[in-house]
Amino acid sequence: MARESLADKLITKLHPKSPVSEAFRSLRTSLHFVSPNFEYRSLLVTSPGPSEGKSTVISNLAVSLAQTGKSVLVIDADLRKPSQHKVFGIVNSAGLTNVLVGERDFESLFQDAGVENLKVLTSGPIPPNPAELLDTPMMRALIKEATEKFDFVLVDSPPVLPITDAAVLASQVDGILLIVKSGQTRINLAKEAKDMLENARGKIVGVILNQIRYDGDDYRYYYYYGHGRDRKQDAKPTVSA
Repeated sequence: MARESLADKLITKLHPKSPVSEAFRSLRTSLHFVSPNFEYRSLLVTSPGPSEGKSTVISNLAVSLAQTGKSVLVIDADLRKPSQHKVFGIVNSAGLTNVLVGERDFESLFQDAGVENLKVLTSGPIPPNPAELLDTPMMRALIKEATEKFDFVLVDSPPVLPITDAAVLASQVDGILLIVKSGQTRINLAKEAKDMLENARGKIVGVILNQIRYDGDDYRYYYYYGHGRDRKQDAKPTVSA
């Protein structure tokens, strides 16, 4: 099952020459140009609603960053429906929640992701009070310490609109990537999510349009800056920023 999950989700690892992997490399490059005077090292990745691809985006972006030689940590802060352990095919018997309640040191819970330079801190057991657990000095200290040890820290969170967890985390990171799904996310909901994150003192550094499908021989991608074109190599959805 783990291998099937990897094959389905981690396209940047298993199909590095695919158009989808190229789209993630473009996203990786674009992040370096968001601000010439500031490096966004901790990023929250979220979406307005469920099933918009945020967990897939964060895992593939993490792999793409790690492939450049940068050290990367993925923190699964979705304490309601965690998925990073499934994407990377690792266990989730202990993780973030154990750190936040003071049971374990967070460095002892890093797991290898099967990609050089990439570690994962899974969610751990699902708590009864996720938002309260995330809105603590311990969580802020954890992200701060993680950014001192890794070049990039990517935080996976629940969707913005149904619950408050993402808004709680918004001010704890350098920036936010908001994932919207082509043909599914309603514009008014995307705007509402943006407003909620900014009202929570979060800084949105980019919006990623996920799962664009084009018929015919060409895939097209639109990035933060300009646009590009590549030939279709498979039938997997594209990711663009």
